[in-house]
Amino acid sequence: MIQVTADRSADKRITSFTMEGHAGSGPYGFDLVCAGASAVSFGAVNAVYELTQTALDVEMSEDGGYLHVRVPDLSGPQAANVQLLLEGMLVSLQTIEEQYHEFISVKTSFDGR
Repeated sequence: MIQVTADRSADKRITSFTMEGHAGSGPYGFDLVCAGASAVSFGAVNAVYELTQTALDVEMSEDGGYLHVRVPDLSGPQAANVQLLLEGMLVSLQTIEEQYHEFISVKTSFDGR
C-alpha cells in the first residue's frame, strides 16, 4: 500500500509530505495506482519549481517506494502559491484514494502528530 502523509504546521500550512510503499494494484509497469500517485506527486514538485521558482528539499529512494519533500520557510505570494499547488496535489491523491482505498492511504499530521 502507498501511504501518503502530509505534515502541517499549527497554522495548517503543508511543511512536508512523505509518500512511501508500493500500491501493488497491478504488475510492474501496469500499476495504475502507483503511476497515478507518482505522476501527481512528482508533477506537483515540478510545478512548484517551474511556477514559483521554489526549490523544495527532495529525498527519494533510487528503486522507488519512497519520496519525502520538505517545504522551505516562505512568505508572501510565493508561500501562498506553493501551498496552493501542494493542496491541489493532496486533493488529487485523495481522489485516487476514494476509488482505490485498498491501495493508497492519504493522512495529515499536525506538528508531527
